[in-house]
Amino acid sequence: MSFRVAVGVTRLAFALVCVIALIARFLWGLGSATFTASNFFAYLTMQSNIAFVLVSVVAGVVALRRPVDPRWLGIIRSIVLSCTLVAGIVFALIVQQAGAREFRIDVPWSDQVLHFWLPALALIEWIVAPGRGRVPWRILAPLIGYPVVWGVITLVRGASVGWYPYFFLDPVQVTDPGEFALYSGIALTVFALVGCGVVALSGRRPLGERLAARRLSSRRGPASAAASR
Repeated sequence: MSFRVAVGVTRLAFALVCVIALIARFLWGLGSATFTASNFFAYLTMQSNIAFVLVSVVAGVVALRRPVDPRWLGIIRSIVLSCTLVAGIVFALIVQQAGAREFRIDVPWSDQVLHFWLPALALIEWIVAPGRGRVPWRILAPLIGYPVVWGVITLVRGASVGWYPYFFLDPVQVTDPGEFALYSGIALTVFALVGCGVVALSGRRPLGERLAARRLSSRRGPASAAASR
């Protein structure tokens, strides 16, 4: 099996694991009296992971058929990867803040997979997998624009249904508009920083390609030396 084929299989495996975790998280949520499907899909994490499934399937098929990812795929993957990474960071912050506020948050295995394990593995694949091209810095605009639009819609919907996916969006749980602005600013800053990191990593040659080039060079070395004698 070539490295590129292994990448394709890995991406498809990521999509399958993500689907299983999403279903498990949905079923786990059914045990709550306040659970509704509309609220479940309103979470930024769930939206980004659904996008992750779709993009991973497309990227996996492309890797099985082509030696290099098309430019548009790299752009979409960088945005979705950044969103999943930020979702994990924000979720970790929320869990920490909930403990500080003496508010219990259960973290089932499905949440651990969606928020931590899959984003981490996807980041490793982004660094290692061959066939990934450079991503332009302009992806930061839609990356930051998405949570802004999502936040506005969430605030409008929250005022109507009386439910907010994250505590800092709920006027009842924040002390004043300043605290809301602080947490929102932190979240957008994290989006920007993570996006910058993902774009910067795309400017480096994938580790898999560098290792393959070294192996090829080492094989050619003795042959070149023998030919010169």
